[in-house]
Amino acid sequence: MARRRTTETDADDLPRFFVWVRGLEGPEPQRWMAMDFGVGDWKRPQVLAYLELPEDERHLPLSVLARRYPPPRVEIL
Repeated sequence: MARRRTTETDADDLPRFFVWVRGLEGPEPQRWMAMDFGVGDWKRPQVLAYLELPEDERHLPLSVLARRYPPPRVEIL
């Protein structure tokens, strides 16, 4: 039997974007509320790929999203 959530979260409160960023040991998955790169766009070179999640996937754990949307291939310099 599937577990039901005890509290329903408004869809606007959940992160909208699934993002792969450049990490120390390769691509790392993250969830972002907005694609706001901040002052000077310093984050932009760190972003490898991003996807706006459909509302029905925004509640999924990061590990599930990482399996569903694998990281892009990154060439090591």
